[in-house]
Parts: sequence; C-alpha cells; structure tokens
Amino acid sequence: MSEQKRAVILVSGGLDSTTVLAMAQSQGYACYTLSFDYGQRHRAELYAADRVSRALGDVEHKLVKLNLDSIGGSALTDMSIAVPEEETAGIPITYVPARNTVFLSIALGWAEVLGAHDIFIGVMRWIIPVIRIVVLNTLQRLRRWLISRRGQGSRDKKSRYTRR
Repeated sequence: MSEQKRAVILVSGGLDSTTVLAMAQSQGYACYTLSFDYGQRHRAELYAADRVSRALGDVEHKLVKLNLDSIGGSALTDMSIAVPEEETAGIPITYVPARNTVFLSIALGWAEVLGAHDIFIGVMRWIIPVIRIVVLNTLQRLRRWLISRRGQGSRDKKSRYTRR
C-alpha cells in the first residue's frame, strides 16, 4: 500500500480556506494545516482555523507567529487605522501588504520539511489579479526547483544547501 500524498493547506478559518481543505481531503491528501498569527486585530479567525482543522481531520495544525503589524499599512494590523464600516473604492485599507506571499513562502518551507508536493490556498479575488498570478507562478517554479534539489546536496553546519 502506498503512502498517502501530503499537502500543506493554508487555513484562516473562513469559508474559502475551509472549502479548500475539504477539497484537498476529498482528493485523498493527508492535510497538514497552517495558520498565521500575524498581529491581526481579531483572534476569532485563529480559533475558527483550529476548530475547522480538527473537525475536518487534519494530520497536524500549525500556528506560526509573525510580526506583520510592524510593516503597517493595514487597518487589520495597525490599531491607529480605523476599520471602515462601508465598502471603499480601490484596494481596501484592510488589505495587508504581501500577506499571502509571506504565508505561501512559509507554507513552501513546511511542505519541503514534510515532503509534501502540494500547497492549497483559498483566496478571494484580488483587485489586481495579475500580481497574484505572478506570485503563484513564481512560487510554483521555486517549489519545483526545491523538490528537484532534494537529495542532490548536503546541508553544511549552517543548514544551507551546498553543492557536492
């Protein structure tokens, strides 16, 4: 019997990521869920991510702490910026700069450690979808390169890959 394929699933506790987790499980993946405490105002999503992960039977749920509030620029991480009550035009003030890029980079690292070849993320449509496509394509190429490098080098004392 072959080992079940592994995937890292980014889980926020919202509808998009919950749906993506259910889809990954229905495709036969052993799901390792990943959430982020990035300095956001509300903790409810972190609790929901943990509950959803357990309820849908993940293998392991990991919560990574980041300090994206030090970057600023978002009402979600900067307490001096008010969260708007109504929808605004353009990129919303609740957008956290490069948040998903950072999340995907960390997911890529955990996937490498786990030997997982797949990462799932459920995101809402961005106002600038071309940027999302470029980021996802770049991370896909990086993932393929990392997988191809596995076993071709050795780690030196500083845990960096070196060539033979």
